[in-house]
Amino acid sequence: MPAKAGDRHRQGQSGPSGGKAVPPRPAKAVSKKRDEDVSTEVGEGVDEWAAAKTLVKPPDQLELTEAELKEEFTRILTANNPHAPQNIVRYSFKERAYKPINYVDQMAIHFSLNGNMILKDSDEGRRQSIRLSTAAGKAPIETSAVISEETEIKDEESMGDTQAAKEEEAEGSGTAEVAEAAEAEEPSLPKMKEQKLANQFNFIERASRTLNNPMRERACQSEPTPCKNFSATANQWEIYDAYVEELQKMERSKEKEKTKAQTAKREEEKKKGRKLTSLESQSDDITKISKAAKIMERMVNQNTFDDIAQDFKYFEDASDEYRDEQGTLLPLWKFQYDKTKRLAVTAISWNPKYKDLFAVGYGSYDFMKQGRGMLLLYTMKNPSFPEYVFSSESGIMCLDFHNDHPYLVAVGFYDGNVAIYNLKKAASQPSCKSSAKSGKHTEPVWQVKWQKDDMDNNLNFFSVSSDGRIVSWTLVKNELVHTDVIKLSVEGTTMHGPEGLQLQTLGCGTSFDFHKKIDYLFLVGTEEGKIYKCSKCYSSQFLDVFEAHHMAVDSVSWNPYHLKVFISCSSDWTVKIWDHTIKTPMFIYDLNSAVGDVAWSPYSSTVFAAVTTDGKAHVFDLSINKYEALCTQLVVAKKKNKITHIQFNPVYPVVIIGDERGHVTSLKLSPNLRRMPKEKKGQEVKKGPEVEIAKLDKLLNLVREPESRAGK
Repeated sequence: MPAKAGDRHRQGQSGPSGGKAVPPRPAKAVSKKRDEDVSTEVGEGVDEWAAAKTLVKPPDQLELTEAELKEEFTRILTANNPHAPQNIVRYSFKERAYKPINYVDQMAIHFSLNGNMILKDSDEGRRQSIRLSTAAGKAPIETSAVISEETEIKDEESMGDTQAAKEEEAEGSGTAEVAEAAEAEEPSLPKMKEQKLANQFNFIERASRTLNNPMRERACQSEPTPCKNFSATANQWEIYDAYVEELQKMERSKEKEKTKAQTAKREEEKKKGRKLTSLESQSDDITKISKAAKIMERMVNQNTFDDIAQDFKYFEDASDEYRDEQGTLLPLWKFQYDKTKRLAVTAISWNPKYKDLFAVGYGSYDFMKQGRGMLLLYTMKNPSFPEYVFSSESGIMCLDFHNDHPYLVAVGFYDGNVAIYNLKKAASQPSCKSSAKSGKHTEPVWQVKWQKDDMDNNLNFFSVSSDGRIVSWTLVKNELVHTDVIKLSVEGTTMHGPEGLQLQTLGCGTSFDFHKKIDYLFLVGTEEGKIYKCSKCYSSQFLDVFEAHHMAVDSVSWNPYHLKVFISCSSDWTVKIWDHTIKTPMFIYDLNSAVGDVAWSPYSSTVFAAVTTDGKAHVFDLSINKYEALCTQLVVAKKKNKITHIQFNPVYPVVIIGDERGHVTSLKLSPNLRRMPKEKKGQEVKKGPEVEIAKLDKLLNLVREPESRAGK
């Protein structure tokens, strides 16, 4: 910088601001002295360092040529962290496996420190200092202090510039004297106490205030209710007279209403007289021709389903001759009704007198989908429409025809009630039904069975329910009277209630069957998988307990021929054949799916059929094959559909099967499934129950033989 410019600069700093003038320093002379000292020191010590230096080489050092020494090796510096791990593995919940991570954090932080200081010279520092001074009410003093600080900073900068030339120092001395004189005239300002400046980035204080809404009062005044003082004395006769007057008024008003209603009815009858007479005549005509119409309908149906009717009566599967131990089921009619599409078939029973008539009960096994139920009666002569239709508020779970009175049907409902329907009566409601007063069940009724009339010739049937009660119902003067036969108490399940009371849990009955010959003997299947042998005579004790299945016993049934044998099926996929005198089963069959129902055939003691929830029907004949089913056929094709029940026709070689969609399918058994003993030359074939008992006894003896030998 030229000397003149330097003078102007110094004058601008010292004159107007009033700061102290700094005395000039011989800057060039000082710098020259320093250079000379350094040069002398270096010159003196160079020879000593060079003399003491000796080249020391390790013995195994490589000796390289000049070309090799001159060869350049390039090294590229990258930002990658050499210590960062490259093989980090994390568990991926999406793919359910450990996967290596592609990205690696390469940044290495060597030092970090969070500061809270602000430079005093910075703009932010000045602003904060001014703000603090205004807050304290010392704005003018602070501003002068800030100006003095600025002049000091500028003086320091000018001191660095004056060391450049001696000429500038001489000229600057004059300006310094002027500054000193000005400073002596002005009074010295008091020094402000320095305050530590807060960092606004680390702390923020805000405050706000909301306005409170003014309170308002509203009031309204109403007129006082009129009051009247009344006082009187009342004796018993006055009270009686008041009641008599009130009753007379009520009778008069009723008489007026009756007269009005009668006059209105007469007017309506006059208007609609012609219409009523026409409707009555129509209904009379329909009742007259109803029988003829039914016969016509059956004839039309037999014509439309002529091929099925021919198969039912005449078709015999000729291919059975070429199959040794296998048979088939030929599908015949399919019975369905529009109003039962969303209901499951919960019970099937053939009529004991009319062999083509059967009853079907509709309800639901799903606890969450309970609603209405229906009772339909179909005949094989008319598969398109049911003969009788009865609807109920609760789902029907079971039903049974009376042997001596085939027009009576006993029905058990899901809500625990039982009822009797009389097919002779045209009413849509049951002729008699139980109620809460008459001792209805508290859980669904799973099975009902008619029994012989009691001593007074009253109709009598039994029911079993999940509430653990087996109840006998007697029809006395068109009313059902109940008596508890037995309660299914489970051993070892007594619970201690409050105040030392012992509560005994009851077993849940699911099925039962009465012995064909011994009236008092019956079997009960439970949800726990046990089968109890009970007697009507003993209400507090079981005759025997069979640990039969691991899941609920869906059906239990005595053999129609053999007095000792019964069969049971369960949801644990098994069908078991028992001798009631032996605790272990004679035969066990695993059908690979939950078994919904099992039934003995009426024509043979060794043939039985079972249905499973996978839509298959299994037919066994123990006299032909003791190990496998002769026929396993898919009856229901849809996956969501399940078979629920199966029943043999008492006369024809036909079975009917019900499913969860409300459909009933009839199927004909092929000859191999109803094989009778072959006729020998010169010998008559023995038939009858004795032959069937002997046939089953022969099979049971084969099973019992190993045990008897072991006992010997």
